[in-house]
Amino acid sequence: MAEAWRYARPMSLLAFLLFGLVVGFIARAIMPGTQSMGCLGTALLGCAGSFVGGILGNLLSGRGLLTLNTSGLIASVIGAMIVLFLFKNRIRR
Repeated sequence: MAEAWRYARPMSLLAFLLFGLVVGFIARAIMPGTQSMGCLGTALLGCAGSFVGGILGNLLSGRGLLTLNTSGLIASVIGAMIVLFLFKNRIRR
């Protein structure tokens, strides 16, 4: 049982980063304009978007706000677009 836990954590982190990369690519493709960021920035954008989508989902469903969970693909993309919009407006100023 201890062997399974030793390999489960790095693999779940890798899966979360891969999911974030896919979400970030989708959000960057939908968002108009150019975004100059690499693969790591895109993955972090997708991961942050997943958490923002989860928080918005918790607010809409009435669950506890501080309950940390990731959301589905659509809410993650919407959250990533919000993060990207805020990031673009922050850099311009």
